[in-house]
Amino acid sequence: MRQLLLVYQQHGGPWDWSKDLRDQQLFDEHARFVDGLVDEGFIILGGPLNERDVLLVVQSETEASVRSRFGADPWIENGMLTITAIHPWTIFLEGRL
Repeated sequence: MRQLLLVYQQHGGPWDWSKDLRDQQLFDEHARFVDGLVDEGFIILGGPLNERDVLLVVQSETEASVRSRFGADPWIENGMLTITAIHPWTIFLEGRL
């Protein structure tokens, strides 16, 4: 059964802190990859929490399936992003239309 999961990621490894997000190595490949996950309905929401940390809300069956799907992200493959935590999330309130 699909559930909502919070996926915390962190920039590191070969991340070039002197460059903007869109100027990073493999940005276009990473963007195509995550846009595809959005189009599939896997990623529901996502964005930076600060300069180093990212939060994504995904729909998936298990933590293992999340790690497997993100394993093909070019930024995960080269160490520019690392999954630091995955937590199930139950929604009780929703005000968005």
